[in-house]
Parts: sequence; structure tokens; C-alpha cells
Amino acid sequence: MSVRDIELDILKEVGTIGGGNAATALSSLLKTPVQISVPSVQMVPFPKLIEAAGGEEKVAAVTFLRIAGHISGSIFFVLEPQEMQAVGRSLVQSWNLPYTPENEQELLESAVCELTNILAGSYLSALSDFTGLYMMPTVPSSAVDMIGALLSEGLIEAGLEGDEAIMIDTNMTKGENHSQMAGRFFMLPDAHSLPKIFASLGVQEDGE
Repeated sequence: MSVRDIELDILKEVGTIGGGNAATALSSLLKTPVQISVPSVQMVPFPKLIEAAGGEEKVAAVTFLRIAGHISGSIFFVLEPQEMQAVGRSLVQSWNLPYTPENEQELLESAVCELTNILAGSYLSALSDFTGLYMMPTVPSSAVDMIGALLSEGLIEAGLEGDEAIMIDTNMTKGENHSQMAGRFFMLPDAHSLPKIFASLGVQEDGE
């Protein structure tokens, strides 16, 4: 088994544990059964990030946040707009807030930020448990626009100098009717952080 295969196996396990923890939190919040699965984890070179997220001109709901702690980097969570609306409405209903056409978009963006915060917190907590490195998400922001514009702006804002992103496919099944949501969760460690993560996992890159 290659070093890259070992890395991906570990990250898949981290994603599965993090998804399970996020499902528990969301089940409690939504008061309905939630299951989250991680069908695949891949390493994506930064130049191919926008393509992997759906393409430059594809319209999506993109949530952005930074990672703080022993590890630094950025996180993007990419959802189809209709899935943002479906999961967003479920979360808004759990808040018992007035829902009107005037405040709909603001509430939906707040709900998706909360969903991303739960997912990011769960994934980072699982990764912290594996590595012994402290890391936590900062306050997220969300918008609906073309993926190319949103991800490029986030990359510039973050001033990233890394090479690869960790892409975690995230599928959520909710409620008795088993409504489904599929999103892509991108973790972009800064240049010094990815080798630090794998070294803490006991995996050394070739030549190190």
C-alpha cells in the first residue's frame, strides 16, 4: 500500500467518525433521525479545486471558514442551491423563528452556516483526536453564487500557500422519509499544516 493510500484510509476513517458525531448533533437539533455517510475522501490539487467543486460557472451555496489552532487553513462546504433550501428550512423550523419571504435568504444562509459549523467542528474534532493537534473552526460565512467567484475570493482572502485540499464527500439522510442531501466538504491546510497532520498520524511523505 502506498503512502497516499494510507493517508486516504486514515482520512476516510476520520471523516466517518466526524460524520457520525455530526449526525448525532443534528439528530438532536432537528429532533429526527439523521445519518451522515462519507462515500469517498480524495486529495485534490489546488489548481483543480474549482473543477472538483462543480466547475467555475456552476451556481452553488458555498460556506467558508478558517481553521484555528495548531493547524491553520480554510474550509469550504459546497451544496446545490435546492439542497441548501431543503436542509436550511429544516434547521430554521427547529429554531421556531418567523419565516417570511423578506428574511428567507438570510435565514437559509444562517442555517447552512450552522450546518457547516457542526460538520467542520465534528470533522476537526475527530482529526484532533487522531493527531493530538488542537484545531477548531472560526465563524463561517455563506453565499450563493458561481463557484469560481466564491472559491477564488476565499482562496485570495485566506492567502493560501498549500498544494492540496482534502475533499470529503458528505451525504446526509434525514427523517422517516429519508430525504437526502449531498455536499462536498473541502479542507485546505496551509503549506506547513498538511505535513504536520500526516506526521502526527505517523505517516511520513516520500523522501521525509
